[in-house]
Amino acid sequence: MLPLIPILLLSSAAYAAGAAEQAAWQKNLIFVLAGQSNMGGRGGVTGHQWDHIVPPECWPTPSILRLDPQLRWEEAREPLHAGIDNDCGVGPGMPFAHAVLATGRAGTVDLVPCAHGGTAIREWARGTPLYTSLVQRATAAVAGGGWVAAVLWYQGESDTISWADADAYGGRMEQFVRDLRTDLGRPDLLFIQVALATGQGQYIEKVREAQKGLRIDNLITVDAKGLQAGPDYVHLTTQAQVKLGSMLAAAYLNHNNK
Repeated sequence: MLPLIPILLLSSAAYAAGAAEQAAWQKNLIFVLAGQSNMGGRGGVTGHQWDHIVPPECWPTPSILRLDPQLRWEEAREPLHAGIDNDCGVGPGMPFAHAVLATGRAGTVDLVPCAHGGTAIREWARGTPLYTSLVQRATAAVAGGGWVAAVLWYQGESDTISWADADAYGGRMEQFVRDLRTDLGRPDLLFIQVALATGQGQYIEKVREAQKGLRIDNLITVDAKGLQAGPDYVHLTTQAQVKLGSMLAAAYLNHNNK
């Protein structure tokens, strides 16, 4: 039988190794950005043209990376969803990353853009191309090390068009969260969802009620109601996206301070 002291030393060493590994992960925080156009970013877009105005909160820095369409890491810059979504402009991802980075809690903030404009929640169900791509990209993101700290989710505008879709939203969202946590092997994966500010149909409040009514562990909701939309009354303005990014960051940081 091994003496007690060596056993304690071995246990301490194992604990220290685990703590060191966790600390390394915390220095390389990965965030998955998914949903539809307001997560993809339409700030500064009129018609199909982006005005190329990038506010300071969205400026590139070597400490913020994005996973590109070929699953390679590169310095992130607006439009963050270029090559992933269409007609992209400023979104909430870059201001979110800057706000998290400013706390000193991460050496790098790594963003995995996955959003696609005009998509309903049923198009994100397990087995669909969007879902499969999301899992593939999230898996690739952690392959070289790091930790998926949260999924940022802003979607539902397309589900405001029909009563049936609005009514089914809550159940579909719950299933999406369960499936994604299972397939990423993260039963406690944090989801930060955005309650709609706008919609494409008349059932905005129905979808908002479903979003705010979700009772899922480690899912928190940021309410975008009141943020300014552009001329199309659906997509948030650049400054509204900057504000939303800071709101998402505050939600993440407050959650991790508990």
